[in-house]
Amino acid sequence: MSSLDKMWLSFYAMGFMAISMGLIYLSRHKLSNRLVKFLFALIAYSLLIFSFFAMVYLVFSGPTGGAR
Repeated sequence: MSSLDKMWLSFYAMGFMAISMGLIYLSRHKLSNRLVKFLFALIAYSLLIFSFFAMVYLVFSGPTGGAR
């Protein structure tokens, strides 16, 4: 994976973390329907888990070569 691809993956992961934060807030404080709360929470935690694994991959894959 090139450095540019890693940059985009990190941006997606950070965006998914922000979206999951908003969805968890909505599901806990603003929604009253239990089915919708469950769906929002399920989507939020799925995005959060994907973000976690993406960041773990990015951190442990190391640098990609640097400038030449």
